[in-house]
Amino acid sequence: MATGTIRYWAAAKSAAKTAEEAYSARTLAEALDAVRERHPGELTRVLQRCSFLVDEQPVGLRPHESVPLTEGGTVEVLPPFAGG
Repeated sequence: MATGTIRYWAAAKSAAKTAEEAYSARTLAEALDAVRERHPGELTRVLQRCSFLVDEQPVGLRPHESVPLTEGGTVEVLPPFAGG
């Protein structure tokens, strides 16, 4: 089991009502399951549209169960951004 930090941006930050929180999980899927349990409702809906970076690397289309988390790592939760 690894521990690290989940960082929320834009709509995810608003829905979670925090900029970051700790994770304790083996995979991205486990971490996101815990997030959904802690923050039912709007954040669960926002997560369906988000992309993720794990230790600065894009997850892309990989199954979240196959993305390992590292001790002291960081998960960035990135909702779609407008503009640019």
